[in-house]
Amino acid sequence: MSLKELEVNLKKLANPSKATVLQRFFKTGKGEYGEGDVFLGLVVGEQRRLAKEFKELSLEEIQRLLDSEIHEKRLIGLLILIEKFKKASEDLKKEIFEFYTKNSRRINNWDLVDLSAPNIVGNFLLDKPREVLYRFAGSDNLWQRRISVISCFSFIRVGDFSDALRISERLLEDSHDLIHKAVGWMLREIGKKDVSLLEKFIQDNYSRMPRTALRYAIEKFPEEKRKRYLLGKF
Repeated sequence: MSLKELEVNLKKLANPSKATVLQRFFKTGKGEYGEGDVFLGLVVGEQRRLAKEFKELSLEEIQRLLDSEIHEKRLIGLLILIEKFKKASEDLKKEIFEFYTKNSRRINNWDLVDLSAPNIVGNFLLDKPREVLYRFAGSDNLWQRRISVISCFSFIRVGDFSDALRISERLLEDSHDLIHKAVGWMLREIGKKDVSLLEKFIQDNYSRMPRTALRYAIEKFPEEKRKRYLLGKF
């Protein structure tokens, strides 16, 4: 299957009315975080199917997808990378990881990050040093910062919380709501496995914790306990 055949499939599946809805949902207007992003109107299920069908595309062809202004092309490229990563040798996993991090500024909307970062960056770094995540956490690029924290989901799943906590603490004073949401989400996942650790983190950092991050982090608390934490009454 060729890149040209994928392009033909995308044209057939394009849905202009759905694309209009998606462009509003993903904030593609002037000055918004997704400014300039273009949608064809495909649902994620269609994109997953195409990724599996075209999983033999080369990294050079995937690069062309990631370079596209069309959102669905970039997502399909990332989904193909995930398919390749699943069955790759250690050498190929390293190549995919390096390809991904090199293209991190093209992974430039929250769904692109959330669907790919744990499956590639997080999974690759499970048994490796994680300096790249701290470099990304200090980046001026919103999407690299989101990659840094969302990648930690892979570590949390196996009971390794240390980097997620350190990166979350580092990002507490971030200016962007998308980072507040990501931090809160990862903290909530930690709380599912160790609620006392989550509570300690909140108590230690309450004074500088964005309200969005706090709400996400305590979403699974019982109602009365959630209300107390929102008021800072521990």
